[in-house]
Amino acid sequence: MIPRRALVLLACHLVSLLGPVMATERQRHRVQHGPCSFTFVLPEVDHCRLPSPDPPPPPEQDVPPQDKPSWQERKLENLKSATENNTLWLQKLESYIQENVRTGMEEKRNAVHTQTEAMLLMGTNLLSQSAEQTRKLTDVETQVLNQTSRLEIQLLEYSLFTSRLEKHILHFLEQRFSALESHYGRELQGLQKEKRQLQELLDRQSHLVSQLQGEVDGSTANSTLLQRQQALLTNSVQQLLALVTHCNEIPTAAQEEPASFRDCADVLRSGVKDSGMHSIRLPNSTQMVKGFGDPSGEHWLGNDIIHQLTSSQDYSLQVQLRDREGNEVHSHYDHFHVDAEDANYSLHADGFSGTAGRTSSLTHSGTPFSTKDRDNDRCTCQCAQIASGGWWFEACGPSNLNGMYYPASFTTVRYNGIKWYYWKGPTLMATMTTMMVRPANL
Repeated sequence: MIPRRALVLLACHLVSLLGPVMATERQRHRVQHGPCSFTFVLPEVDHCRLPSPDPPPPPEQDVPPQDKPSWQERKLENLKSATENNTLWLQKLESYIQENVRTGMEEKRNAVHTQTEAMLLMGTNLLSQSAEQTRKLTDVETQVLNQTSRLEIQLLEYSLFTSRLEKHILHFLEQRFSALESHYGRELQGLQKEKRQLQELLDRQSHLVSQLQGEVDGSTANSTLLQRQQALLTNSVQQLLALVTHCNEIPTAAQEEPASFRDCADVLRSGVKDSGMHSIRLPNSTQMVKGFGDPSGEHWLGNDIIHQLTSSQDYSLQVQLRDREGNEVHSHYDHFHVDAEDANYSLHADGFSGTAGRTSSLTHSGTPFSTKDRDNDRCTCQCAQIASGGWWFEACGPSNLNGMYYPASFTTVRYNGIKWYYWKGPTLMATMTTMMVRPANL
C-alpha cells in the first residue's frame, strides 16, 4: 500500500512540474502494482479550483487596510485546492485498488481452496483405495498363513506317520532277517554236512577208481583179445546168417523185395504213418542198415551209419528220457551231425531246447567218441573204462546214455549207470532213453 503522504507529495510535485501545461490538457499518470499497471487521467487544475475560504475576521484593533492578494497568492491557493482534490481522488483510488486486490485475493484463495479440496478428495480416495488394498492384502496374508499352518500340520502328521512306518518296517525287516538267518543257517549247516559226506564219498570213489584203474590196466590185454575174438565170431555169425538167408531165398526167388527207405522222413513221405520197424538203405550204399543189438529193444545204430546219415543233409536230434516214476522229458537240438572215423566220430549239436534241464547235458561240439580200446577223452582216468561203455565223454562229462541199466531193486547210484545230469543230477535212475534223428527242415 502506498502511504497517503507520499501520494500527496507526488501529486504536488507533478502539479509544480506540469503547472504551465495544466491549463490546456489533462495529465496522465501510470502506476505499477505488482504484475498489474494502472493509468490515471488527472483533472485539469483550473476546473478543480475550490472556493477560497473566507479570510479570518480582523482583530479587534485598529489595523490598517491591506491590499488585494496578488496573482502569486491566488495561484498558490488554487494549487492548494487542487492538491487537496488530488489527495481525495488518490484516496478513493487507493480504496478502489485495495478492493480489487482484495477481490483477486479472494478469488485466488477460493481457487486454491477448491484445488485443495480436490486434492484432499483425491487423497481421501487414494487413502480409501490404499485401505481397501491393505485390507485385501491382510485377508490374503491371513489365508496364506492359514494354508501354511495347515501344510505345516500335514507335514508334521506325514513326518510322524513316516517315522512310525519306518520303525515298523525296521522291526519287520529285523524279524525277517533273523528268521532268514536262522533258516539259512540251518540250511548252511546241512549243506556243510552234505559237503563233508560228498567229500568222504569222493575220497572213497577216488580210492575205488584207483583200484579199478589197476584192475583195468591188468585186464586191458585180455579185453582186447576178447574183443578181437568177438569181432571174428560176429563176422562168422553174419556170414552164416547171410548163407542162411541165401538158402531161404532160393525157393522164393519170385517174392518181392521189402521196401527200403533212406531215412524215417522218407518212410513218412511214402505214406506210412504207423510206428514200427522199417529197412533203411543209406545213400550210395547197397547194404541195409543193421546196427548193434535188437532194434525193437536195446539198440545202437553205430557211429559209421550215424555219420553217413547225418552228413547227407542237415539233421536234428531229439533225446527222450523216462524215469522210474514215469516222468518223461526231452532235449531237442536243431542241428546235429557226427564226423567220420578219422575225426574220431566227433559230436556236433547246437540249438538246445526242451524240458530235460535248464541247459544241455551233451558235451560241447567237437568232443570225440571214446571207447575202452580208443580213449579220446580229456581225463587221465579213462572214462569209457569207468562208465562201462562208449560215449562222447570229454572229461567224463554230464551225460552217458550208453551206461549200464540197473533195475528197480538197485537203490545205490552207480557211476557207470545212465546219466543226464542237468535233469536230475547224479541220482537219475532212467528206465528208457531214446536218441532220434530226422531232417532239420521237417
